[in-house]
Amino acid sequence: MARIGLVLGAGGIVGGAFHAGSVAALAEATGWDARDADVIVGTSAGSVVAASLRAGLPPADHLARITGGPLTAEGARLLRAAPPRPAASFDPRDLLAGARRPVAPHLALGALVRPGRVRPGAAIAGMLPAGRNPTESIGDGIRALYGSVRWPARPLEICAVRLRDGHLAVFGREAGLPEVDVGRAVEASCAIPGFFRPVRIGSDTFVDGGVHSPSNAGLLRDRGLDLAVVISPMSVAPAALRASLGTGRSLPALMLGREVRSLRRAGTTVLVVEPGVADTPVMGRNAMDPSRRTVVARQARESLLRRIGAAGPDVAGALEILGGAGTRVR
Repeated sequence: MARIGLVLGAGGIVGGAFHAGSVAALAEATGWDARDADVIVGTSAGSVVAASLRAGLPPADHLARITGGPLTAEGARLLRAAPPRPAASFDPRDLLAGARRPVAPHLALGALVRPGRVRPGAAIAGMLPAGRNPTESIGDGIRALYGSVRWPARPLEICAVRLRDGHLAVFGREAGLPEVDVGRAVEASCAIPGFFRPVRIGSDTFVDGGVHSPSNAGLLRDRGLDLAVVISPMSVAPAALRASLGTGRSLPALMLGREVRSLRRAGTTVLVVEPGVADTPVMGRNAMDPSRRTVVARQARESLLRRIGAAGPDVAGALEILGGAGTRVR
């Protein structure tokens, strides 16, 4: 049976809605249930969806939860323990409010002194002030889904960045990291620099895994996968980039492109799901705008269903693998 990995990238509240529409569309059009992925990698908003899938929340219920549609019986049972929480909105002007010190200025210095040792995203994150908003409510929602279970049995990898050295930390995969429950790992992965407070785990503090890479898809290289499904809300499809609708998304697109090429060189088929020409205007420029969740989730579903229905060469190989994957026991 084909081995399939799923990557769920960063993207804030809007990105989480894009994930919800996308995983629902994949299940609807191909019969493949994202919960059946052999490994799931989640970053920031993607970590919330990744952890929810591993907790057992069906793909259709990710969409229904946002749009107000009917839940499956399975989803309704699971969500009784995790009532919806108000989403925190973000005003970019908050970053300029008051005189606050950079949270990790040594990262920017390290990037200057030893280029290549610290990624630009980590250097920038280090120069931002510590955010004022807590992430505990995000983690509480995940912990409610898991009950007494600290970490799912099937592979789940949650990405954050360690402020001590700017390095990627992968909870659920990397040896040497402090023992942590899945809710706390998601809190760290979601700690957007300058907006959310860095999350302390053990003796270290962590911020959003998107600081290292918006998707961290490269983690699936050399894993022996037949297919990697990469959902990347922060990048943009080539046609949208050519149409100049990808403002602010070109760097994530370039980073994702390198990671995808690396996966393909390793022999893995890759299906990339990212915003297209019709999607980027709907998503807007503020990834933390909760008012866009419903329209973005619906748009993402409709766009991916159209793309799958067209069955172009960019998706044909992936669809064949997904169609043959079947439904496995979780």
